[in-house]
Amino acid sequence: MVRKAVLPVAGWGTRFLPATKAMPKEMFPLIDKPIIQFIVEECLDADIENIIFVTGRHKRPIEHHFDINADLERFLEKSGKYTLLEEIRQVSRLINPIYVRQKEQLGLGHAVLTAEPVVGNEPFLVALGDIVLRGPSNSTRDIIKVFERLKRSVIAVFEVPYSEVSKYGIVKVEDPSAELSRIVDLVEKPNVDEAPSNLAIVGRYVFTPAIFEKLRKTRPGKGGEIQLTDAIKLLLEEEEVYAFKIKAKVYDTGTPLGYLQTLVDFALHRKDLKDEFFLFLQRIVNSSNLQPDRT
Repeated sequence: MVRKAVLPVAGWGTRFLPATKAMPKEMFPLIDKPIIQFIVEECLDADIENIIFVTGRHKRPIEHHFDINADLERFLEKSGKYTLLEEIRQVSRLINPIYVRQKEQLGLGHAVLTAEPVVGNEPFLVALGDIVLRGPSNSTRDIIKVFERLKRSVIAVFEVPYSEVSKYGIVKVEDPSAELSRIVDLVEKPNVDEAPSNLAIVGRYVFTPAIFEKLRKTRPGKGGEIQLTDAIKLLLEEEEVYAFKIKAKVYDTGTPLGYLQTLVDFALHRKDLKDEFFLFLQRIVNSSNLQPDRT
C-alpha cells in the first residue's frame, strides 16, 4: 500500500522574485486557496494522509498554513464569521504534516532523497508542489491503483506539442499509443530533434523504495543538482518502470505565465465568479489596443 506522499517544496522560486523572497510560490493563491492546498487535498482524496514536506528555511508560511491559528479563530468567532471559522479549522485538521529540511537546494532528486529517513522501506508518492491537476478523476489515485496492481514504479505523463518538449522530462515507451506502457528511456528537457516522444512527465510519481539507492548513486549534473530523471534511468536497469497517461488537465504554476493562465482558468470555472469575470475579460479585450509582440 502507498501510505506516504513526498512534496518537495524547498526551491527558491527565482522566476517569481522578488515576490518569493518572503512568500513561497506554493502559497500563491488560486483565487482564495493556496496552490499547495490543492495538491494536499488531491493526496487526501487518494487516501494518503501522511504528507512529508521537504522544505527550506524560507518555507515557514507553508507550515503556518496547515497549523492552528488560535488568534485568527478567536477573531472570526468574535466577529460571527462562523462559515469562515469552520473553513479555517478544516484546513488545520486536513493532515498531520511532517517537515524535513533540505539544507541545500541540490535538485529534485536530492529533495526526494532527503525524505528517505521518514519514508523508510516502502513505496511512496512524489507530488511536485507547483503542478495542479484538474480532471474527471483523481490522477494520483489512478497511478496508485496501477502501482498496487503491478508492484512497479509508475510515472504520470501527458501529451504535449513537440514544440514544447524542451520544457519537460520526456519518456520513451514501448507503446506510445497505450494508456499504460513500460518506459524504455527518459530525457530531461530535450531539443525537438532529440525528443524520443511527446509524452511529458507530469510531476506525479509512485516509486518503490529502490529509488533511494539509485539517488545515492546519481552524480550531480548541471548546476551541481541531482536529477530525479537520472535516478529513474538507473532504476530502469533493475526494475520495470511504467508510464501512465492521465486524463486530467495539467496546470504548471511554476512560471509567471503558467500561474496567470491557471488563475484565469480557475476563475472561469468558479460558479460565483465566472460570469462577471468573463465579462471583465471581454471588456478588456474589446477596449484594449494592446497587440502581442510577434517579433
